[in-house]
Amino acid sequence: MKFIRFGEPGQERPGLVDAGGTIRDLSAIVEDVSMRHLTKDVMRRLAATDPQSLPPVDSDVRIGPCLADVRNLISIGLNYVDHAIESNAPIPAEPVVFNKLTSCISGPNDPVVLLKGSQKTDWEVEVAMVIGAPTYLVDEAQALASIAGLCICHDISEREFQLERGGQWMKGKSGPTYGPLGPWLVTPDELDIQNLDLWLDVNGTRMQTGTTAKMIFGFAAIVSYLSQFMKLMPGDVITTGTPAGVGMAMTPPRFLRAGDVVSLGVSGLGEQRQQIVAHRAV
Repeated sequence: MKFIRFGEPGQERPGLVDAGGTIRDLSAIVEDVSMRHLTKDVMRRLAATDPQSLPPVDSDVRIGPCLADVRNLISIGLNYVDHAIESNAPIPAEPVVFNKLTSCISGPNDPVVLLKGSQKTDWEVEVAMVIGAPTYLVDEAQALASIAGLCICHDISEREFQLERGGQWMKGKSGPTYGPLGPWLVTPDELDIQNLDLWLDVNGTRMQTGTTAKMIFGFAAIVSYLSQFMKLMPGDVITTGTPAGVGMAMTPPRFLRAGDVVSLGVSGLGEQRQQIVAHRAV
């Protein structure tokens, strides 16, 4: 299934994307797209529902973040060999783990508002996974059963704040609008998750291409690894790293400016498009 949320910020409603690409309103069946509401009973009911019986939604409606009630936004860094090399970083022997605050989450096509004083805001297309069940001390063979769905995350990063201001990376990763999610939350049964293609364009020029087949640590390995240190819970989102082609690795480095347009996508997970705007209160 492809879940979606639509409507104005803070008033999003749950939806389903049918085989023809039409958004169908799920409000009569489920209160929201979240792990709190997508219970086993609800999923069984949805599986038995003909999407054509659900009300269609106007195609020009705003698309919100594809998941509500996100508990934690956990990130894995340097998880593609080519990105580690372009970052002048060693190939990790273990996953590099950091956090983005959930207040960074925005809709997939909402404007990205530059942080105050930002000179080095960068792009990173990533695949994120959503945890659907309590997960603690699992091995890789068990780990995939914990994944409720996958979506696109644009892990927007202010490199000066991340790398030059001391402390942890999250300072450059957590600005409001610096974590667009969606458009769809797709259940794993629709995907070959370890063979998804990623791409990102800035102003129509291709900057990033990659495939999850080249992740250093695959989805099962990441879930298993994290579960050795923490209890993952339903609604946790884990974003899994970006391939080569980020702005800081260019010669000279290139960063996002007001007026730029970023488009990105992942096979089976849809596309995002954001206009970059100058700093303002969010």
